[in-house]
Amino acid sequence: MRYVRMPIEVESPEEYGYGNIRYNLSESSITDQTLSSLGLSVPDLTLLYGEHRGSERLRALIAADAPGLKADDVLVCGGAATALFIIATALLGPGDHLVVIRPNYATNLETPRAIGCAISLIDLKFEEGFRIDIARIAAAITPRTKIISVTCPHNPTGTMLSEAELRQLVDLARDNGCKLLVDETYRDLSYGGTLPLAAALGDHVISVSSLSKAYGVPGIRIGWLITTDPALQELFLAAKEQISICGSVVDEWIAEQVLARRAALLTPTLEEMRTRLGLVSDWMAQESLLEWVKPSGGVVCFPRMREVPPGGTDGFYKRLLEAHGTYVGPGHWFEMPDTHFRLGYGWTTRAELEAGLDGISKALRDA
Repeated sequence: MRYVRMPIEVESPEEYGYGNIRYNLSESSITDQTLSSLGLSVPDLTLLYGEHRGSERLRALIAADAPGLKADDVLVCGGAATALFIIATALLGPGDHLVVIRPNYATNLETPRAIGCAISLIDLKFEEGFRIDIARIAAAITPRTKIISVTCPHNPTGTMLSEAELRQLVDLARDNGCKLLVDETYRDLSYGGTLPLAAALGDHVISVSSLSKAYGVPGIRIGWLITTDPALQELFLAAKEQISICGSVVDEWIAEQVLARRAALLTPTLEEMRTRLGLVSDWMAQESLLEWVKPSGGVVCFPRMREVPPGGTDGFYKRLLEAHGTYVGPGHWFEMPDTHFRLGYGWTTRAELEAGLDGISKALRDA
């Protein structure tokens, strides 16, 4: 493995310093929650080695999201990032091939690169509404292809597959003898209704998700992978045991309380995120220097500048932060031109969101 730090992490707000940013529109989750905001007080837990697969109650709560799934189909991991790492390192080697869409969450690209496998990148195009082209994915498959990797709802664009497209991908992977990996981290934040949980559609399909984005608890590092293939589940468990043995009993207890109240937490969150998306939509409608593909899920979008701003894109991002206190995720975080940027509308307060949007408009025009 040859590790390289990812720009999205090197330049992340936690590395730069939250205190140096007034309006943080670079985040990809809802507002960070606290124990008190969730009404939780951690009991006197025994700090033992927990169940290696994750607590049975937590796995059952996760599995309850789709008919036919059971607790043993779920492996709890240290965030979705660890789940993705386990899948890539367990299934891919230097002689293997991966088909993955781009732009994408950086781990979906960088871990396979560190492994040294061959990669076919299927680039999503702004002009096509960032839609996945299934024919291009099919054309990229080779006899060495082990995984087709997609994200839905998509990060950073917020676009979604249709159910028909998801099922086409399920069939495509099955017909070619490879796995379909679906990063579903934003699935609970789908504005037009959720798609079927992908892993429930076939034993060759692997779902990955976490509590970080839709529930605002990234600090407890709880994610998971789901597969109904017992042999795959055993392989992934072996990887987890060599990485961390088990998870934190404190983190898993908190996750149980959150998922036990899933509907009660998600209902107001979805209502608030729809309102915020409306604010961004109204702003985009009057912002003549930007264009976008309106998202269907998640809490991020990926606007594009219609022209290079004064001083170039470097000058824009410098002005935006230094003069207007606003931080967004530049395109290079996702191997895209810096005329694109990821804008997160779920993390700040509404007032901060509106102030940050105003800062973007001003920075686009400042000399």
